[in-house]
Amino acid sequence: MERDIIRIRDRFYILATSSRVDARTQVLKEGDTFGVFDRFGDIHTTIGQGEQGIYHNDTRFVSTLELLLEGARPLLLSSTVKEKNDLLTVDLTNADICRGGELCLRRGDVHIFRSKFFWKGVCYERVRIINYGNRAVRTRFSFRFDADFLDIFEIRGVKREKRGEILAREVKDDRTVVISYRGRDGITRRTIFESEPVPTTITPGQMEFELVLEPMKVNIIYLTISLVVDHRKVEKLTYESAFTTAQDSIRKSFEGFCDVETSNAQFNSWLTRSVSDLHMLITDTEQGLYPYAGIPWYATPFGRDGIITAFESLWMNPDIARGVLRYLAHTQAKELDEKRDAQPGKIVHEIRRCEMANTEEVPFGRYYGSVDATPLFMVLAKAYYDRTGDMELIESIWENIELALHWLDEYGDVDGDGFIEYARRSAKGLQNQGWKDSFDSVFRLDGELAEGPIALCEVQGYTYWARLSVAALAMEKGLTELAIREEKKAYRLKKQFEESFWSDELSTYVLALDGNKRACRVNTSNPGHALASGIVSQERAAIMAKTLLRDELFSGWGVRTVSVMEKRYNPMSYHNGSVWPHDNAMIAYGLSKYGFKEEVMRVFRGLFEASSYMDFNRMPELFCGFTRRPEAGPTLYPVACSPQAWASATVFLLLKASLGMRFDVKRSRIEFHYPQLPEFLHQMEIKNLKIGPHTIDLLLRRHPEDVGINVLRKTGDVEVAVYK
Repeated sequence: MERDIIRIRDRFYILATSSRVDARTQVLKEGDTFGVFDRFGDIHTTIGQGEQGIYHNDTRFVSTLELLLEGARPLLLSSTVKEKNDLLTVDLTNADICRGGELCLRRGDVHIFRSKFFWKGVCYERVRIINYGNRAVRTRFSFRFDADFLDIFEIRGVKREKRGEILAREVKDDRTVVISYRGRDGITRRTIFESEPVPTTITPGQMEFELVLEPMKVNIIYLTISLVVDHRKVEKLTYESAFTTAQDSIRKSFEGFCDVETSNAQFNSWLTRSVSDLHMLITDTEQGLYPYAGIPWYATPFGRDGIITAFESLWMNPDIARGVLRYLAHTQAKELDEKRDAQPGKIVHEIRRCEMANTEEVPFGRYYGSVDATPLFMVLAKAYYDRTGDMELIESIWENIELALHWLDEYGDVDGDGFIEYARRSAKGLQNQGWKDSFDSVFRLDGELAEGPIALCEVQGYTYWARLSVAALAMEKGLTELAIREEKKAYRLKKQFEESFWSDELSTYVLALDGNKRACRVNTSNPGHALASGIVSQERAAIMAKTLLRDELFSGWGVRTVSVMEKRYNPMSYHNGSVWPHDNAMIAYGLSKYGFKEEVMRVFRGLFEASSYMDFNRMPELFCGFTRRPEAGPTLYPVACSPQAWASATVFLLLKASLGMRFDVKRSRIEFHYPQLPEFLHQMEIKNLKIGPHTIDLLLRRHPEDVGINVLRKTGDVEVAVYK
């Protein structure tokens, strides 16, 4: 079967035996804990890809959770995750319940309201029950639960020769059940279920409550689930205390974002959900804020994802970029380690703390198999400095920037041809190491897979961008010799790139050069990232702008990863014909750099209209690349992460690209270069936009040819400059 072939070629392919879209899951996350629930607020591992559960550090601590009324599921009325992703609420009611052949509880008499949230490694749930009937009724509610402690990679389809062992499923007292597991990594993990009030009966897998529901009286059941690793202490609060504390923390964390509101309610929903999703994915590490990549498969730090997410959201909240830079500097490779594809100066690809990573069954404990994270780290450093003027942060990571440069020069050019390539060292690592890292994402015109070392077109752009970024920072530090050297290397690379990667036949740049220096003459979205880097000449940028928006690449919803004309095109594939929102945001940013605002508007409009078809207006990691059909939304991809960090931040970069927004902190000036707004946004207000120690409120109005910008409020001497 093709599925088995894919498993052989790509160890970390996510198995899909049924549609996740049909499962309609609800997601919560806080810190290193996340949960995937069905619409009832329950957990069933037989639905979708079996991804439902409560996880901590990529281990599933709860694999079954059901609320039952008289031994059966209640009827679903509605469920939602609140706007700030802080609370899952579910409205349920009873079905007709008969005893002894007689109707004892009429359908719809009892309202059941479930609410749950996470705080510091604990899941808090409250079940509020009200009888709206006219007589008292005796009922039986129960929670059924279990914990399998599966590793996230097992759930994704990786088979293990041996697992750890469940130590015990035990009733500790009249309200507490503990399930314990000792992994092969020597770590003991425990799930503790506790209830209030004391259940009528309790077993290692169930708590049952017999209640007499008086008319119009409120009955409440609390269930608290603590996730404990070894002897780590988990502070368990009351539901009300934990909720108040969590709300205070969330309120403070949102203060880092400026506020944006527009004349379009649908767009506001997309924007608000994006801010909330990004906030939910952000984890406060010892080095600062870091956006975890996505739920459920990538709820952990990824280097490339974190950098691009921080770059997309930089104008909205530069604190994210600060945390990303500090975290990646802290985890930068210092030595050679082929098992982890690590080399001195390389920026980390992925960090996991699950059992299979700890035992090295997968190489991702701290894995460095990304060719692009290292140059992008330098790009983000310069972009952050431009946005904030924070030289203190740059000084603190300067050694890391120099190490990253050393990696480019010493290890990045595998075969000495002047281009940055990748060649996997780890037998268990990723075969392809650009952002399209599926096993089949790099191929030649005939459809044959390319063999390494592989030089991707966008990576050459990132490298050009990185060298110019370091050169500019070096000049700020007075390191003139370093600045001149890096500029020369950048322009030498640009000349070589134009000579080796451009294809007149494709009217764009080729996807890559393979290990034999043969061009992979395939029309893809990758060159759009080269546009963003600035490595492209103005003349060829104009040609590319047309190529990217032709029907072969542009689906109507966005730019596809691969043209419909190519051998491996498949609109339902992960990387060979799908539409990725972050990919489109980078393309739009590149188009804007070269002044192609009309094309920016087409990309922006396509993604906005796609968002209107998504649940919660939440932009998923990707969706299928089928051509847009009248009166139908985009086709969803069955195992896409949703939410996903760089998809959530897409809308921020689209706005920046449209407005041509730049910051000159030294002169306390915000610049708008040839600003435009799409036709669906007539007006936009930006409040509390920070520049240095100052803030400003702006009102933007769309006109047929440009955008009018008025200052509503400002603190300090902030200047606004508009270039038309």
